[in-house]
Amino acid sequence: MNNYETVFILTPVLSDAQMKEAVEKFKNLLTEQGSEIVNEENWGLRKLAYPIDKKTTGFYTFLEFKADPSVVDRLEVNFRRDERVIRFLTIKQDHFAFEYAEKRRNNKGGKKQEARTQEPAKAGAKAEKEVELEEKED
Repeated sequence: MNNYETVFILTPVLSDAQMKEAVEKFKNLLTEQGSEIVNEENWGLRKLAYPIDKKTTGFYTFLEFKADPSVVDRLEVNFRRDERVIRFLTIKQDHFAFEYAEKRRNNKGGKKQEARTQEPAKAGAKAEKEVELEEKED
């Protein structure tokens, strides 16, 4: 089994429920064919680089999965048949892309978590300075 990642853009006229239903359809298609979904990210409604079918925005979804090449062919055929899909791109990850994706998955929100862990330390330092100032004033 090879590692793949795909990004597809759904039309912006869909409601949130319809968008989630379309994503579930493609995820179910992958799991029914025996592939394993490693990572899923919903990037939300974003502006397109250029208009496609007179649409300037679209719902972006990223899927990372392990599958046989025949599964990718079936997935892309379903992308082409579904009128809700504006564009899609599926790539096979090489060794370096796989390592990068693994680091990216493990470090999700890393900067936010670092900031959160530093905030209490800063708050504690401020409290210590305030205590020192109070002691000096006395």
